[in-house]
Amino acid sequence: NANAKGDSLYDVATKDPLGFWESEAKHLYWSKPWEKVLDDSNKPFYKWFVGAETNIAYNCLDVHIKTARRNKLALIWEGENGDFRSFSYFALHRETCRFANVLKSLGVKKGDRVTLYMGRVPELIIGMLACARIGAIHSVVFGGFSVEALHERLEDSQSKVLIVSDGAYQRGKIIELKKIVDEALQRAATVEIVLVVKRTGHQINMESGRDMWYQELMNLPIASSGECLEMVDSEHPLFLLYTSGTTGKPKAILHTHGGYMVGTYTTFKYVFDIHDEDRYWCTADPGWITGHSYI
Repeated sequence: NANAKGDSLYDVATKDPLGFWESEAKHLYWSKPWEKVLDDSNKPFYKWFVGAETNIAYNCLDVHIKTARRNKLALIWEGENGDFRSFSYFALHRETCRFANVLKSLGVKKGDRVTLYMGRVPELIIGMLACARIGAIHSVVFGGFSVEALHERLEDSQSKVLIVSDGAYQRGKIIELKKIVDEALQRAATVEIVLVVKRTGHQINMESGRDMWYQELMNLPIASSGECLEMVDSEHPLFLLYTSGTTGKPKAILHTHGGYMVGTYTTFKYVFDIHDEDRYWCTADPGWITGHSYI
């Protein structure tokens, strides 16, 4: 019953790598087909599925809401303090579209950078998908990183918007993420808007004209103004993920919509061997590539 049935899969991929990746890409939705599978003329800056247009968020959500999967659970979340929330594909699509509309209403456009600095809450996933949906470039910073680490990543990415939760529960204590953000933003000039997700409910500072509550914006009429989708070039930047920076200045790895989407789809199918009836649990934070990709 495995998705990878024997050595034949490896034989095909070894003999014709580009043919293999092209066949995998055809399982996904593209609004415009590619002219060339791989452009390797400027190594190491490889370009995949040249000339094609797609959107990874569409392939994560929209393709499922037109099928029986629409009512299947896409995300099951349990918080450290026992909170529980779950989202069907339909519900996750709805929330992602609402937040994409909110971001657009705040002036976030294709190519803008958005940093997410939160605990492990569903809004982190919704934020990642919403950014991808409108062609904005997101950067997830692990919610345990310091003021200096956050500041470095904000400055380097030139982020326009920062999404943060008021705090996070960790080992029975509240980590005051918004307080860390306030300190980091004293030195990060590019951030214009801070969206705050209410998680712990403890007292925080809200800077007038800059800080806004996520939940309040999500309840505005603008949030339900459409599906808000931008098809982008296969090589359009999707997200930045920084090295830990333990041995020097953190360096950003840039992933794009097309190649990253096909690579993640294929490895999840064959390496993790995921089937429709499976339930998958990931212990990695979305601030690391494993959590980011496979949640």
